[in-house]
Amino acid sequence: MPHCLKTIDVAILAGGLGTRISHVLKDTPKILAPVGGRPFLDVLLEWLTGFGVKRVLLGLGHLAGAVIGHLEESSRHDIEVVAVVEPEPLGTAGAVRFLRPHIKSDPVLVINGDSFVDADLCAFVSTHAQSGAEASMLCAEVDDTARYGLVEVAENGMVRGFVEKQSTGPAPGLINAGAYLFSAAMLSRIESSDGRSLERDIFQAAPPGVIHAMRGRFPFIDIGTPESLGAASKVVMACLKR
Repeated sequence: MPHCLKTIDVAILAGGLGTRISHVLKDTPKILAPVGGRPFLDVLLEWLTGFGVKRVLLGLGHLAGAVIGHLEESSRHDIEVVAVVEPEPLGTAGAVRFLRPHIKSDPVLVINGDSFVDADLCAFVSTHAQSGAEASMLCAEVDDTARYGLVEVAENGMVRGFVEKQSTGPAPGLINAGAYLFSAAMLSRIESSDGRSLERDIFQAAPPGVIHAMRGRFPFIDIGTPESLGAASKVVMACLKR
């Protein structure tokens, strides 16, 4: 079993309102949405434990009490989970700024709490270190980028730009899979900005050479819509059974 995350903190961003799926989940926060008959948070923690993770920072907001109650009822002794509750919705960049005082490692792995990518995180850590970049982003090759937007990557593996969601029909390409490695320098870049969104205010504003991409045909799913939530179980369970 790999242990590449043993000394790396993992920050899970789970403070969003989940408006696109709230009519389905009702009073259940998105991070606890059922996937394969289990709360999605439990699935994420099991997946991360497979890479040796020991410390998780959980950035919460909307319906945080339900998540904290779940953690208390299903406490794990193999990892430390630190719940940090935002005073108000801060956006993804704001969430990272709010979590920074709790981050102890360099780099830190940051993942969206509403997506899952079946990638080798040990390879991700290794390629990030080799790149020397301030940040690395997991990019999944998909057949249709229209829903997500496109990530443009240069031949040297550095991100050179982003294209917003298109309505011109299906087109293959690379998408942001919602998993990042941030060095202390990248955290300082985020902290010096007052933007709310990692994607729009930090990544798109970063000059060339700041963000490295690890690309692959990784199975990827998000649980942000009823349709994608329904499809998530097959992808996630296939990964965890290996």
